[in-house]
Amino acid sequence: MEYIYAFITGGVICIIGQILLDTTKLTAPRILVIFVVSGVVLTAVHLYQPLVELTGNGATTPLPGFGYALAKGAMDGAKDGFIGAVTGAVKATAAGVTVAIAFGYFIALVFNPKSMR
Repeated sequence: MEYIYAFITGGVICIIGQILLDTTKLTAPRILVIFVVSGVVLTAVHLYQPLVELTGNGATTPLPGFGYALAKGAMDGAKDGFIGAVTGAVKATAAGVTVAIAFGYFIALVFNPKSMR
């Protein structure tokens, strides 16, 4: 059942993104920022954690999950003060950022980009 919940949750997040792309004049980067910030806000008001517990990777893999990881790391680190909040957020998301940079660099080396004119 966990796989079904994960699939449905990830799909709903994707549907929301597609609806925003199709019905508004928002650009993709702005929608990405909206998703990350919504993950932070939902975590701050303790609404995202129950979703994570129910769906697992269905809620933590998409972009709101990145916001969730940032907020959770900051809240856990805040016990050690302001510096703890900052370093907690960085520690919580370091692996994801590192993988994104590494794969982006690898793809740039392998494929020949074409200019968009």
